[in-house]
Amino acid sequence: MVAIPGSEMLSSALHVIAQSLLIPVIVGLLASLIYAIINFGGLISEHSSRIRFNSENVEELMMNISNPGTSEEIIKAVNESELPRSSKEVLIKIASTPNIGPESREALARKLIENEELKAAKSLEKIDIVTRLGPTLGLMGTLIPMGPGLAALGSGDVNTLADAIIVAFDTTVVGLAAGGVAYVIGKVRRRWYEDKISTLYTITESVLEVLKNAKTKTAAVFR
Repeated sequence: MVAIPGSEMLSSALHVIAQSLLIPVIVGLLASLIYAIINFGGLISEHSSRIRFNSENVEELMMNISNPGTSEEIIKAVNESELPRSSKEVLIKIASTPNIGPESREALARKLIENEELKAAKSLEKIDIVTRLGPTLGLMGTLIPMGPGLAALGSGDVNTLADAIIVAFDTTVVGLAAGGVAYVIGKVRRRWYEDKISTLYTITESVLEVLKNAKTKTAAVFR
């Protein structure tokens, strides 16, 4: 086989780069696993303290908002409900702007809900990164030590090969574990956030309708 000029130097450079990545890969795997475990503990804590706002609670709150339908009563009903604090803040901001037009209030409501969606997406970004990055780092940790291990096998050094295989298997297991735990966390939290945003959308529509009707009645009285 004819050697291409400079190929040995390039191969040596690639080998040095690949081997130099082993320590960062192992550190990244450990950090990913620790982050996933910490978040799993947070998930359990969040689940135990999470307030389930079901359809009956939504219906009851909508009834309280509609009767009598003033901004003050809406704010009072929202504050007395078991909605998450962030959802309460959104609804109170909407109800606290009775003097702006219906279109402007709807635009404000859309913007506030979009902000809540962005917050939810931002909180899921890191755990989604671990979901993808864990198995990737695990694969890198598998392949990097196998090169020197196979080279050692060619020279009859079985101990070096055994050490390389141990590192390869360990990094694979840790990477898959971190990715699996992160996947479960992301899946559960995404469902919680979707339910929260859906509830917020429903109650916001009710608040907007009540405020619109209240303004129409007020305008009719002064005619």
